[in-house]
Amino acid sequence: MTLLAADIGNSHTSLGVLDGEEVVAHWRVATDERRTSDEWAVLVRGLIGEAELDTHVDGIVVCATVPAVLHEWREMLATHFGDVRAVVVEPGVRTGVPVLMDNPREVGADRIVNSLAALHLFGGPAIVVDFGTAITYDVLNPKGQYVGGAIAPGIEISLEALGRRGAQLRKVELLRPRQAIARNTVEALQSGMVFGVAAQVDGLVARMIGELGVHPDEVRVVATGHLAPLLLEEVECFTDHEPWLTLQGLRLVFDRNC
Repeated sequence: MTLLAADIGNSHTSLGVLDGEEVVAHWRVATDERRTSDEWAVLVRGLIGEAELDTHVDGIVVCATVPAVLHEWREMLATHFGDVRAVVVEPGVRTGVPVLMDNPREVGADRIVNSLAALHLFGGPAIVVDFGTAITYDVLNPKGQYVGGAIAPGIEISLEALGRRGAQLRKVELLRPRQAIARNTVEALQSGMVFGVAAQVDGLVARMIGELGVHPDEVRVVATGHLAPLLLEEVECFTDHEPWLTLQGLRLVFDRNC
């Protein structure tokens, strides 16, 4: 079965075509709230055509953190893909992940999808760190229950904020600097972003493991998101890197509901 999975984030939308469990094609495009359902349809069909798949798409699964864009996707699915079975991840959709939060409906669909994929791949306890517009931390206890997490500003928006509010600061390329003690402004910003975020991740994950009350060796700490490769060598607590964690989670949700 060929499945189109879409993770609509605040800044970017990740799309992937899965043949069974294998991601055979993937793209990342800007999440533009002005884009209409017809424009999304043209974009999606163009990307699928570019992939030169041997078969048509049998199903579509979507999760979104931007309501306006999700509205256009619903319209697109009804108008342009009406003959394809579709699942939108939202409250009421079966995921199999018990959510032990004060208000489970507040938890972003992408975070539950990531947790489902981590449970499927590694079991609990586990912590998923997703490097997107925000850096999200999602925690699963030894029973496989979602017990909460944390949200921190993402690397890119932190740099943008510094560029807007700092008169002598500017946007820089996100690269690993030569050392933590920088000798110029560009590397100082890179040091703060790369090494600073790495220290944040190690420190916050250590606190979370302490609150879980388990031994650190028992916890799988999974990195995902398009900026995760920048931090893999700098963060000591990571045990796994799964670049397509969200897409795999979306596949699992689709299977559970179809």
